[in-house]
Amino acid sequence: MTFFRILFLALALCLPFSAAAQDDGPNGTITAQNDAQTDAAMATRIREILEELGGYEDVTVTVSEGIVTLRGTTTSITEVTELSQLVNRVEGIVAVKNEVVETSDIVRRLNPAVERFRNRVEQLIVVLPLLLIAGAVFAVIVSIGFIIARWQNPWDRMAPNAFIANLYRAIVRLVFIVVGIVIALDIMNATALLSTILGAAGIIGLAVGFAVRDTVENFIASVMLSIRQPFGPNDVVEINGDQGKVIRLTSRATIILSFDGNHIRIPNATVFKSRIVNYSINPEMRFMFKLAVDFMADLGEAKRIATEAITELPFTLATPAPAVWLGEVTDSGIELVVTGWIDQTSTSLLLARGEALRRVKSGLLAAGIDIPNTTYTIHMAGSGEQTSHTDEEMKRPPPTVEVSDLAEVKETTAVELEAMVNAERNQDQTEDLLRENAQKE
Repeated sequence: MTFFRILFLALALCLPFSAAAQDDGPNGTITAQNDAQTDAAMATRIREILEELGGYEDVTVTVSEGIVTLRGTTTSITEVTELSQLVNRVEGIVAVKNEVVETSDIVRRLNPAVERFRNRVEQLIVVLPLLLIAGAVFAVIVSIGFIIARWQNPWDRMAPNAFIANLYRAIVRLVFIVVGIVIALDIMNATALLSTILGAAGIIGLAVGFAVRDTVENFIASVMLSIRQPFGPNDVVEINGDQGKVIRLTSRATIILSFDGNHIRIPNATVFKSRIVNYSINPEMRFMFKLAVDFMADLGEAKRIATEAITELPFTLATPAPAVWLGEVTDSGIELVVTGWIDQTSTSLLLARGEALRRVKSGLLAAGIDIPNTTYTIHMAGSGEQTSHTDEEMKRPPPTVEVSDLAEVKETTAVELEAMVNAERNQDQTEDLLRENAQKE
């Protein structure tokens, strides 16, 4: 009995293990079948995607344990790269083995290009009517703008000179061109392209602006000078150390005629930033010179004689009145500073100054006021016979001064230079931003 009990217990313990062993076979088969179905479904899914995209007819797809293997050829290396990225997006893919290569068949590689060209030609045929209408509208708008810009009266009245009038005309043309482009793009339903065009134009304009910065600066200076008119034709000016009479102001430079007869071209950017001295705006101009008198002379009498001599000159103005004052104490004597005013439109400044100096010197010598001579005579020892001169012999009699003894001080030089400038202006009238009747700054 005991033996049968032990045998029964052993059989009872082995039954569960036997049942478990019998169950392992069917479950494993079902799992393997599920994995195979999943791989097949993924392969089918990838093939359908590639078929919809087109261009991958020679690509084969195999899936095993979630690993996709791609083999075959495509028309470009770009499609090979995009293929890997596309397959990786499919759910359940573990890895992708891309063995696709670019085909060497020239015909296959040209077919996509031919197809794209055909599509674009078809699109152009579809868009051609709208394109013709948009082009016609653009041409009409631009033509209207150019016709308006050609009108003379409104722009010449609005602008201070011809240069600014031409600038207004250019702005009008540009405005109508931009309006024509916007309307044409709106007809073609491509207004989004306008922002791209404007952005590109802005970048190009910025680059060009940096490249031709000096030219742009010179152009802006020309505009400002033509509006402000700091000088006019035949004005005597000093610009950046150069003196002369103004011939013309162009869109690039200011041309002056120096007193030596030379043409000087100064860039307008330099003129606009430089210190400009215009000697012709105010007709009254002052001359000044210094004359030394002896230390022992009566300085009050010397001032009175110099003042009377300047006042009696017919070309000096009463207002502002002549002035004489004591200057520096030098080795040669005490300076008298003498000034007087003239009308430069009828009197030469240089000739008036020279004649005033001559009359003051003659008046001082006639009154017995000595003008020191700073010339030194050196006698070398043993140089031979020396002659001695008394003080009376060294003195020269003062010259007689007559009121009628007056030199010609008319402004002949200025008239001659003005004739030269007028001849230059009449010879070339292509471009001049200066106006005779312009209000000067």
